[in-house]
Amino acid sequence: MSTYMIKDRKKNSEDGSTIQSSRKGLFVFFAMLIPLTIISYVLALNVSPVFGLLLMWAPGLSSIFARLVLHEGFSDISLRIGGKRTLKAIPFVLLLPVIIGLCAYGFAWVTGLVDYVKSGDVFIVSLVLSIIYQMFVGTAIGVISSAGEELGWRGYMLTRLIKARVPKPILTSGLIWGAWHIPAILLGNYYSGPSLALSIVLFLITISSFNFIISHLRLSTGSIWPAILLHASWNAIIQDAFDESTKGENVFLWTGESGILVACVMLIATWIFSKKSDYKQRI
Repeated sequence: MSTYMIKDRKKNSEDGSTIQSSRKGLFVFFAMLIPLTIISYVLALNVSPVFGLLLMWAPGLSSIFARLVLHEGFSDISLRIGGKRTLKAIPFVLLLPVIIGLCAYGFAWVTGLVDYVKSGDVFIVSLVLSIIYQMFVGTAIGVISSAGEELGWRGYMLTRLIKARVPKPILTSGLIWGAWHIPAILLGNYYSGPSLALSIVLFLITISSFNFIISHLRLSTGSIWPAILLHASWNAIIQDAFDESTKGENVFLWTGESGILVACVMLIATWIFSKKSDYKQRI
């Protein structure tokens, strides 16, 4: 038997072992995630909204559980904050939600599809100050909750989907992430527009597009921190700056994460990002 054949067999055996262990990890992850998510929803809706934080930490806690049960360790997460790639990603992380917001909400304001909360120069000054505040303070606070999601979604599920050879792992992870939010939309607690069906479809488009970008950051930098920071800055800037500056009868139809304009702008941003990206990964 040639040396090449021995090496090929060894490689195939290692690949098979990686696939099996990754699939086992996904099974344990979801076995923990599903009941914990249900419990968190029930507690948040019936006991106190404070349990919403438990909901956001459900993916992270599930990933920690899977790592401990299967003795996988935590080295692949890369919790080290430093590193050139991570530091270079910070301006992008902070500015992307601002650009998306200005394009989507700006168009809605100018065309009259939605209204300003305030008028004239007061609105502009208020918006600018709100964006700056949320970009730094809001993002820093948001890390507490976004870390819970990112440790699970991009820190565990995404990498296991790739290693398990699941077709289109990035797209699959985005759809799973979006589906996890659907109960909140159906219950009217999260970006529920005039048509629930339309809200869900648009939300899945927005979240899948956003997932493409945030997954790229996770994989290209090798660190979970850019994903955590982008998730936190998105929630702070889009939800607490732009959403809070917008009002109108059709506000959830045109803006917000289930809005037509945000979905369209995110699709365009993802297309541009994919063209300029120097990191290639199966989507």
